[in-house]
Formats: sequence, structure tokens, C-alpha cells
Amino acid sequence: MVKIKNKNTGAVLVEVEAGDLVNADLRELDLCGADLRGMDLHCANFWHSNLTDADLSGANLSKAKLSGARFNKANFQNANLSHVNAGSSSQADKVVLSEANLAGTNCAGAYLRKAEVRNADLEGAYLCNADMRDADFHGSNMQKIVARHVLLIDANLSGSNLTGADFRDSHLNDANLKGATLQNADLSSMKTGGFSVLNLANLEGADLSGANMHGILAENAIFRLANLSNANLTDAVLSGSSLRRANVRNTNFDGVELATVAMEYANFSDASNAEIPDFKKHLR
Repeated sequence: MVKIKNKNTGAVLVEVEAGDLVNADLRELDLCGADLRGMDLHCANFWHSNLTDADLSGANLSKAKLSGARFNKANFQNANLSHVNAGSSSQADKVVLSEANLAGTNCAGAYLRKAEVRNADLEGAYLCNADMRDADFHGSNMQKIVARHVLLIDANLSGSNLTGADFRDSHLNDANLKGATLQNADLSSMKTGGFSVLNLANLEGADLSGANMHGILAENAIFRLANLSNANLTDAVLSGSSLRRANVRNTNFDGVELATVAMEYANFSDASNAEIPDFKKHLR
């Protein structure tokens, strides 16, 4: 018999007729404030359960089923969320992790499609190979996340802090990064000829100072009013993108074709290795 108790009062929330919680059926339960610290919840099913303010720090949730569950303000610090099934193709079954503490979590290979993770703390989280399409990370602290080979297509990362994030070989097509901080982020590739993708992404007003975007594929992307100072854009593909009023001071444009890039009111005289087409040399 396993008793799941409230972390504050010690009151028993639910009793599980088993020796542990591996593969436990915990669907549609009220587990608000549950104390699950360090528990082995491998493959457990939390479908549509309420774990608001629960403590799951250090817990093993590898391959757990979290679709439809609510984890508002829950603590997952240093938990194992590798390969969790927390994604959905519908809004009704999305997992909610808003304001949760996910700092240092292992989310390798996690399925988090449409997840709501607004204003959460993911600093230092490991997200490699995760599927986070259509997920909402608005306003979250995502400093120094390791997110190589991830899918963030159509994701909302607006207003998020992605300082020092590692997005190498990732797909952020159509992502909303408006006003996000990406100082010193790495959006390049780990292999020769490889690239990350930012096609159609919105980076208006984003801070990309010092970011490594070597070889990035960013066609029809919006960099209007973005801070690209000291960024590395060597060999980037920016066809159809807008850099209007962007800060390009010391930005390295070596090997970048600028013929179809909107450059109005961006001072390219301060940029590095920028080959301005003749017909654009007098643009304001």
C-alpha cells in the first residue's frame, strides 16, 4: 500500500494498492499539493489529474503519461521527465505546467506538443530531441537550456529568457520569439553543412546579441528592431527576411546574400563583412 500525502498537512490524498507507483493508474485524481519527492513514477498514468502545487522534485517520471494533467506551480526540480508522453493534438488534452519549477530537469525525448508552460522556470533543463511543437513557453526562464535537435515549430517563446540556450540543429519554423532574450544563444549546427531552421519565425525586438547563427536557415523571418550586435550570421540564409531597424553593430554577415533582405534603417556601415548590393547602398 502506497499512501500519497499532502506535502503541507500530511493528509492522505489517495491510497494505491501496490508496493510502489511504477505503472500506477493515477488518472483523474485530485492530487493538489501532493508530496511525491524522489518517488519512482516510471510509466505512471496521470491523465487529467490535478497536481497543482505538487512536489515532484527528484522524482522519476520517465515515460509517464501526463496528457491533460495540471501541474501549475508544481516543483519538478532535477526530476527525470525523459520520454514522457505529455503532448496532445488537441487543446482539451494539453498538459499544463505554467509557473512550474522545471529547473535542471531531464526532458530528453519528451513529447510536449501543445504543452502550456507559461512563466515557468526551466533554467538548465535538458530538452534534446523533444517534440515541443505548438507549445507555449511565454515569459519562461529558459536560460542555458540544452535543446539540440528539438522541434519547436509554431511554438510561443515570446518574452522568454533564452540566454545561453543551445538550439543547435533544431527547428523553430514559425516560432514566436518576439521580445525574447537570446544573448549568446547557439543556433548553429554540430556538423559540417548542418543548420538550425528559423523560417517564418518572428524575432521582432528580440535580443540576439552575441548569438551564434552560423549557417542558419531563416527565410522570411522577422528580425525587425532586433539586437543582432556581435552576432555570428556567417553563411546564413536570410532570403525574404526583414532586418528593418535592427542593430547590426559588429554583426558578421560573411557569406550572406542580402539582395532580398529588407535592410531599411539598419546601419550596415557598423556591420562586419556585409556585401551590400549596389541598388541598396543608399537605402535609409
